[in-house]
Amino acid sequence: MELIHRNLAIGIHDALQETFFEKNKYADKVIERLLKANRKWGSQDRAVVSEIFYNIIRWKKRLEYYMGEGVKPNNIYKLIIAYLLWSKTNYKKFEEFDGIKIADILTKLKKNTVPTKAIEHSIPEWLAETLEKELGASWEKEMAALNEQAPTVLRANSLRTTTKELISDLSDEGVVSFPIKNYPDAVQLEEKKNVFLTTAFKEGLFEVQDASSQKIGYFLDVKEGQRVVDACAGAGGKTLHLAALMKNKGQIVALDIFEWKLAELKRRAKRAGAHNIETRMISDNKVIKRLHEKADRLLIDAPCSGLGVLKRNPDSKWKIDQDFIDRIKKEQQQILQDYSKMLKKGGKMVYATCSILPSENNLQVEEFVKNNPGFKMIKDEKVMPSEGYDGFYMALIERVS
Repeated sequence: MELIHRNLAIGIHDALQETFFEKNKYADKVIERLLKANRKWGSQDRAVVSEIFYNIIRWKKRLEYYMGEGVKPNNIYKLIIAYLLWSKTNYKKFEEFDGIKIADILTKLKKNTVPTKAIEHSIPEWLAETLEKELGASWEKEMAALNEQAPTVLRANSLRTTTKELISDLSDEGVVSFPIKNYPDAVQLEEKKNVFLTTAFKEGLFEVQDASSQKIGYFLDVKEGQRVVDACAGAGGKTLHLAALMKNKGQIVALDIFEWKLAELKRRAKRAGAHNIETRMISDNKVIKRLHEKADRLLIDAPCSGLGVLKRNPDSKWKIDQDFIDRIKKEQQQILQDYSKMLKKGGKMVYATCSILPSENNLQVEEFVKNNPGFKMIKDEKVMPSEGYDGFYMALIERVS
């Protein structure tokens, strides 16, 4: 890995500035736009830009310590230099780097120690406290895993192909991949590639979906011909998996509060050949009321802190705070309370989050079951980031009366 082209350094600088200092700008979209705007960059250049960009976001707090100051719009080149020195990345001395005192950075690097755990793992102080309080001694192991780069995992669309066929088709297009044990539909890439350019993608043979996320579809235990409600469907990654597990038989009602997400879901469903999905926007409570006691299965993929997916969204740790987590927990309780009414007696639902905090997960479910004696928890599972993929939680709950 080396940074020897000036236009790449400028691109990284501008993308970091946008991510850190412009409102509602998310790293994945920022980098996507940057790479689209620079179509002349080769695959090697793109890999360099993406890796340095994401690593700087991931390690921001630690790099600020080496810099001796917090990141500001006018010192991003200093941040980049701190990263290049720390990661021992070979670089050229571009004019943008003029005047940056690197001696102080090197002095700190030579010490090879940092003053706090929050700086070591590059997270806000409040988050280090929250993780320690909720996870106990294992929090550092999980945080270390969350600071690694996420692997690219695909879900073979069983409506159109099998994992074996998908691996072979991708190989024909120069993309090397392998199956993952105990994940029936998952295929992992040997190295990062833009799989959206492949014919296999255009033909709807797969979706990009983390291995942990793929567990949820199976956990819901759907059957062909059932009526399934996906209450927080978003752009539909899990909805499409449910359609495949149901072999396109029965009905899936995909709900969300955002029209644009449902539009994206429709586009993806068409490509995947999933035609048992009906989308409905939650514009008011009536949408939920009309579905009371109508669902055989209900998926509540609840809004959450997203702390289980920091591998792929490292910028979110700089965008949330304890207030946000407290607010989201109230929202989770409300959603469980309101949406669970859509379940028929004898029906089952899954409450899932991509968080690793017990207060968003099992504690929410315990509270719900305690206050709603008509429901009982059958089983739950937590998947921790240290297991190799995203952190997730899922609980299977039955409506008994």
